[in-house]
Formats: sequence, C-alpha cells, structure tokens
Amino acid sequence: MDTQAQHTERDRSSTPAHGAGEEGSRSVRRSRLSRRGGPRRSPMSLRAAGLTGAACAVFLLLLSHFVLQPFQIPSGSMEPTLQVGDRVLVNKLAYGSGAGPRRGDVIVFDGTGSFVQEEVTENPVSSVVREGLAVFGLAEPAETDFVKRVVGVGGDRVVCCDKGGRVEVNGVPVDETYLHPDGVPSEVAFDIVVPEGTLWVMGDHRSNSRDSRDHLGSPGGGMVPVDMVIGRVDWIGWPVGRASGIDTTEAFSGVPDAPPGGAHG
Repeated sequence: MDTQAQHTERDRSSTPAHGAGEEGSRSVRRSRLSRRGGPRRSPMSLRAAGLTGAACAVFLLLLSHFVLQPFQIPSGSMEPTLQVGDRVLVNKLAYGSGAGPRRGDVIVFDGTGSFVQEEVTENPVSSVVREGLAVFGLAEPAETDFVKRVVGVGGDRVVCCDKGGRVEVNGVPVDETYLHPDGVPSEVAFDIVVPEGTLWVMGDHRSNSRDSRDHLGSPGGGMVPVDMVIGRVDWIGWPVGRASGIDTTEAFSGVPDAPPGGAHG
C-alpha cells in the first residue's frame, strides 16, 4: 500500500500544472531560436532595406551633382586657408540667378581648356569608382579640377607688383592677409587685363601654386571661363577639428569696378 501511494504521489508531481505545458513549449521554442541565431529576416524586410539604401544613394548623388559637392584638397596650394586632406563642401548654387564669382571667393573649377590644354582620358571603370567615392569626399578630385582664389574678374587690370610688393587690382594695392606667411604675393611679374566672362585665379600659397601665372603663355592666357566654375567653397567639413565656414575676405573691399570696356594700362 505504501508503495502504491508513493507511485501515485510521484505521478501527480510529474504531471504539469495548468499552463505549465504551454510555458515549457515556449521555452523550447526560445532555446531553438537562440540556437538558430534568432528569427530570420523576411525577404520583404530585406527588399525594403535594399530600396531604402538605394534611395539614399540616389539622393546623395543628386545632392552632390546639383547642390553641395564634397571635394578633397589634394595639395598645399591653398594653405593656410585649406590644408592637404581637408574635405570641403562646394556650394553649386552660389552663382545662380546671374550672380558670378567675386574677387576673394575660393572656387573649384574645371580647368579643361585653361589649366589643362589636352582632354584627360580616364578608364571608365576607375572613373565611376572615383565619382562614387567623391560623393562622400573620399576620393581625390579629377585631374582637371582645381581649387583657387579669384583675384580678378572680367574687365579688371591685375598687376604685380607695386613698390610694396603687393598685387594691384584696378590701381589699388591689395593687402592679402590670407596668404601663406612663408611666401610673397608673387615672384612672377605680370600685368594683365581680364577678358569679360573669365577669371584670374591664384593660390594662397603663391610659391607652391600652379595658377593663372603659370599659364600666361598658354591659349587663354591663364584665364578661367566663368562657365567652367563648379561652385564656391563655403565650408570645411572634415577633419572635425577644422570644421568651419570659409571666412569672407575684405581684402578687395576698396577695389573699384573696372570701367566699361575694361581697365587699360
């Protein structure tokens, strides 16, 4: 009898209480899911993630093409304003509604036909890769793209140098406080009149910059057509420690507009 009673008690205790079977099955399911690495993402959610990623990529491409393009600084020609490796943001809407570049603006332009006389050919695959990376400012610019400062606009007479060693624009000497402290305004003498629709551009580190001065004898005389300007450099976005806007210089505030028909010597 005692033996029978013991068996009966054991049978009762081994029988799950109400709801215990359901909880046990949940535990089993959870343990199986954990062994499998969690629930698998459905094809629909993967497709949605892919579409979201593609939409973001298209948005960045359109933004870079029409509004704001990242640009990596490859050389020290614009020091100290821009350092090698800086990622700047080029405002492509800066010269809309008929407004053109002004003296003192830092611009990015396509030098084909002015700074680069022969068309540069690039492997189509490497070109696509470079352009894709350039959207995020991770690639150096194309060989035909340059960043310089506007010193003379259409009609201006630009001369170097006066008795104080300064560049003159329309007869007014310019105190270029943005220049690299180790250099001078120019070691090359010149006296030019900028044709309408073009720009005379120079680097801020004059002894380390190939700019309009180096193309005086080339077709176009070193002048950059306004319609080849990509945009104005308005911000430094990277590295974080240098993130800032590009200060507007007052160096040309006292320079008068060129007379109709351009300045004359």
